[in-house]
Amino acid sequence: MKAQNLCTFSKHILTLTESANVANIIQNYAKTNQLKKAKQLHSQLITTGYPLCTYLTNHLINMYSKCRELDYAVKLFDKMAARNFVSWTAMITGFSQNQNFVEAMTTFCNMRIAQESPNQFAFSSVIRACVSLGFVEFGRQLHCLALKCGFGCELFVGSNLADMYSKCGVIRDACKVFEEMDFTDEVLWTAMIDGYAKNGDFEGALLVYKRMVNEGVVIDHYVLSSTLSACGALKASYSGKCLHSVVVRLGYESEISVKNALTDMYSKVRDMEGALNVFEFDFEPRNIVSYTSLIDGFVEMDQIERALITFVELRRKGIEPNEYTFSSLIKGCANRAALDQGIQLHAQVIRFTFDRNPFVSSILVDMYGKCGLLDDSIRVFDDIDNPTEFAWNSLISVFAQHGLGKEALETLDRMIHRGVKPNAITFVSLLTGCSHAGLVDEGLNHFYSMEKTYGVVPREEHYSCVIDLLGRSGKLKEAEEFIKNMPFEPNAFGWCSFLGACRIHGDKERGEIAAEKLMQLEPENSGAHVLLSNIYAKEQRWEDVKNLRKMMRDANVKKLPGYSWVDAGNKIHIFGVEDWSHPRKKEIYEKLDSLLDMMKEAGYIPCTESIPLNVDEQTKEKLLHRHSERIAIAFALISMPVGKPIIVKKNLRVCADCHSAIKYISKVVNRMIIVRDNSRFHHFADGLCSCGDYW
Repeated sequence: MKAQNLCTFSKHILTLTESANVANIIQNYAKTNQLKKAKQLHSQLITTGYPLCTYLTNHLINMYSKCRELDYAVKLFDKMAARNFVSWTAMITGFSQNQNFVEAMTTFCNMRIAQESPNQFAFSSVIRACVSLGFVEFGRQLHCLALKCGFGCELFVGSNLADMYSKCGVIRDACKVFEEMDFTDEVLWTAMIDGYAKNGDFEGALLVYKRMVNEGVVIDHYVLSSTLSACGALKASYSGKCLHSVVVRLGYESEISVKNALTDMYSKVRDMEGALNVFEFDFEPRNIVSYTSLIDGFVEMDQIERALITFVELRRKGIEPNEYTFSSLIKGCANRAALDQGIQLHAQVIRFTFDRNPFVSSILVDMYGKCGLLDDSIRVFDDIDNPTEFAWNSLISVFAQHGLGKEALETLDRMIHRGVKPNAITFVSLLTGCSHAGLVDEGLNHFYSMEKTYGVVPREEHYSCVIDLLGRSGKLKEAEEFIKNMPFEPNAFGWCSFLGACRIHGDKERGEIAAEKLMQLEPENSGAHVLLSNIYAKEQRWEDVKNLRKMMRDANVKKLPGYSWVDAGNKIHIFGVEDWSHPRKKEIYEKLDSLLDMMKEAGYIPCTESIPLNVDEQTKEKLLHRHSERIAIAFALISMPVGKPIIVKKNLRVCADCHSAIKYISKVVNRMIIVRDNSRFHHFADGLCSCGDYW
């Protein structure tokens, strides 16, 4: 009997040893992703009748999960006669690793129903699932359970909890988890830096990095990449360069994620020389992240040509652009109103199937709007299946830029009806649209309902829009009262809007107050001096005009030169006032003169009040005749095919006389002329303008 028991015990030991060896082989296949060999081994175990105990089945579940054969793992799990906490943990982790987050959470709940106690790995996996789904409330319950089970301060669980709270926007709770940890490592510190950065608290991210350094925590490339991103967002050039020296000292300059972060940081601080140095130095292979960072930098510097050249280079190297690449390039085309390049990029977007991407499609809506093609902008929007807040905001902004306040209001109603909540950006565009359309009551109603109805607290830019809304409509007294009752002083845009309204409506006293405030805020800004000078000139107070000019000379304040540009022949042609530099200048000025004759025959009378100079009327008329937008239109008429709309961009507000003149030009040449000045679009056709002379 004893001999028989001894034999049975020996066989049991042998089985355990064999199982351990088989488990090691399965584990190795899982690590090296050798799915085919693992399946062959599994088949042999089944055909030989080898007993698949819980121990081996757990290893098989883990292996199939890591090799992304989740169906096999689930079948094994479902057929298990007996499960332990390792079985449940392997299945939860498998679901989480394969992005089946809801299943991971469901399996965790079933584990609790089965009265099996989760360990730190089960908690970590299900918390990561909460992060991906944004289920912060479920995450809070897991946090409570982790504390109850004694895992609240366990490093692996704590890191994931901090990461969850920070990525879900609850940075205060993330900090609380962090501070309560008995021990922290670089993973937890990195989670905190990332958390602050992703929630827009970039100063907080830098402070965490400094604490990390002071406490002697090991700095790795993840920490450096996250902190460099915060420096870029803050445009903290000095801090970014200091971090660059740390990168070199620690030997991470060849780590591609760090190089990408450095390129991005230098681009964001507008140091393209630094960005190119990082990009070009010992940087092979480059990837789409590094190229996109460089493109974004060129776009921010308004160097769209170099951005497009970089795009061509990455395509020649066989690198495929992503949605961020296209978004940045299209944004550059929108800012420059480079329509031809924008259309070509739109074709590329369709080719790479990014036309359904919500962010790219939103930028396309904005691009066509800023290029003056309102119908194309609406068409792109209508093709979006489920418009996000970005898309709705883009469309409302386009209507605002084109002075279509009623359409902007209707779009807001549609947005709310579709269940999309308006945000601060929505109301800036909406108030701007109301301002340009003279919809004072509607604008005020929406301003006062922002916080009460939608929970959006008005900011400086919203108050500035209301100042513009009231001032533009001639309600200068109401605007003045509004300014007095504001919770803070108006910013430069607010005072500039008020000063511009005072100039339009001839209010010298209020204009002088606004100009003084604007000069205090931005002494180097010539706008205050110019607008006040126009007010004095209108009243023929030439001595005051002279004194203002002397003040500008003494303070070395230079008037911003006006210029206009137009696309023709795949090239941007830029013109200044009385610009004689263009190769076709003779043809341009002949066209200008013939236009003037035709306009006068049609009834055009120059409005010389907009010239703040004490000179004779003939000289004033001559100066007006050679404003940059008229030169650009004359060039377009001799360069572009008949019937094609002329789109002119201008860096300053179009003056009253040019506005009148372009209405006549559109009539006498029978052409659609679209002018984008620094605040809005004007669509001229058949002697009329879309603004209705209210701009």
